[in-house]
Parts: sequence; structure tokens; C-alpha cells
Amino acid sequence: MTSPAAPALEIRDLVKTFGDFVAVDHVSFQVSNGEIFGFLGPNGAGKSTVIRMLCGLLTPTSGYGEVAGFDVAKNPEEIRKNIGYMSQKFSLYDDLRVEENIDFFSRVYGVPKHLRAERKEYVLRMAGLIDRRTSLTRLLAGGWKQRLALGCAIVHSPRILFLDEPTSGVDPIARRSFWDLIYQLAEGGQTILVTTHYMDEAEYCHRLGLIYRGKLIALGVPEALKRDLHSHNLLQLEISDLLGAMRALEGQAGVLDVAVFGAGLHVNVADLDAGAQQIRRALGQQHIEIRKLEPIEPSMEDVFVELIETEELKNP
Repeated sequence: MTSPAAPALEIRDLVKTFGDFVAVDHVSFQVSNGEIFGFLGPNGAGKSTVIRMLCGLLTPTSGYGEVAGFDVAKNPEEIRKNIGYMSQKFSLYDDLRVEENIDFFSRVYGVPKHLRAERKEYVLRMAGLIDRRTSLTRLLAGGWKQRLALGCAIVHSPRILFLDEPTSGVDPIARRSFWDLIYQLAEGGQTILVTTHYMDEAEYCHRLGLIYRGKLIALGVPEALKRDLHSHNLLQLEISDLLGAMRALEGQAGVLDVAVFGAGLHVNVADLDAGAQQIRRALGQQHIEIRKLEPIEPSMEDVFVELIETEELKNP
């Protein structure tokens, strides 16, 4: 085992191939103890393959990985004793009551008999399920099911927790509440690696890694990644004709990029004042009403879009 000061999780030049297909291409990063690390990327980017290697379910083709002080290639069984895992798909037993699910996973994870009652009460309190302990799991609302799944994933007090899109399909209020629980666990010393496709959730993480086509293309603190965005001159544009505005702005001098965000557009420009004037002229010529045009700070979604587009240009 490593000392408490050592990283909870470390991978160096990790590679996984399936025949000629390179699913993970020399990925390297560390996660500190008690850190919430967000792992982002589009479907098929390699996120799940990395997580499966870190959980000891896949052997790396090359490179090195260490989880809780254990080599992912040599000690997969020891790794599985020290981690908890929660998938995006609710994987508990609907026909069991809440506390019966906790009892079942206590046995699966090997919680000593003399600790099971104590751990069950902790999980019920942590998840806010005390009053629902005898409820059938299938009758729980989505947010409560996610809380129960999280509780079952930590019933054995794992050092490291892997959450694979844990709030997928859950309403915004339940998502915020779920993240409050994640913060509590991190403050208690547990290390959390979470994948999510909600960009607002990426802001909640201490650090982020963005993987694309098997490669880690960005790594850092959310605020630093936004600060480092190449195109700092960003305008929010709300108009009467979305598609017409996009066509009118294509190829305009000083307009670097146009992307759809919600019901409007985010426009990257070389210069804020000159760019705004150019937009007004171009849309005025097409008789497109401008309802709002103002500078904004980049969001994580802006960062995500620009990094992917830059990578596409480098490696078409």
C-alpha cells in the first residue's frame, strides 16, 4: 500500500487496443486523495475503457496504472476491495426493500458481520432514506434510487469511488442534492472519479480531464480551463432567426466561430467591439432582429466545443 500522501489513483501512458483499434492512447493523470475528478468525453471517446482498466476489469495493453496503491495489471482483486462503483443504469434489485438492498450489498462487498448494522444505518442516514427503509425499491422516485445506489456503492467504506454518469435521467433538483452527497464523501476523505455529460456538473469537480478519440486532450481546474480558452472574446446572441443568423455570420471578417447554445448562439470574435458591429451589420442586411448581443464569460461547454474542434482540425 502507498502512503496517504501518495496519489489515490495514477496512470502513466496507459494504452488499450482491440485488434487494430486504439481505444485508449497513452493516457496519463493522477487523482489526489479526497479529490473529485471529472472525466469527460463524448460517447466512444474511451472513458469507460479507462474506468474498466482502473477497476481491474480490463488488462492494459501497455502503460502503468495504480489504484489505492495496487497495480491494475497485477492486483485486480485487491483493487476491487478498495473501490466502489455506480453505473448510470440503476443496477439494484427492484423487488427488494431499501434496507434489503443494503443488506445484500453488505454481504457482496464482504462487510464483516459485526459492522453490517452500523454501516446500514450510516447509509440510510447519508442517503436520507431512514423513513423509506422498508419501501420497495421499485416505488422510489429516480432521485431516491440514485441515493440508494450510491449508498450501496459505499457500504464497505471504499477509498475510491467510480461514478459513471450517476445523475443521468434525474431531475435538476435531485442532481444538485446528489452532488451535495458527493461533496460530503470527498470531505470525509473519499476519492471520487465521476463521468458526466452535464456541463454544469463539470463545474462542481475539483479538476477535469477531457478525453477524445482515446487521447487526453485537456487536464486542469475548471476555472483554469475556461481562462485558457483560446477565444476569450465571446458574445451571446439571441435573434429572431437562428439558422438565418448562422448563415449570415459564416465567413464574416472577425467572426471566428459560431455555435448553437440553447435558443441562441455563442459567437467567438477577434475583437469584441468590432465583432459586435460586424454582427449587427450582417444581420441587419438580412433583416434578422437582434434581441440580445452581449459579452459573456466562457462556460465549460464552450471549452468542450473548442477543444474538440481544435482536435478535429489537428487530426481530421
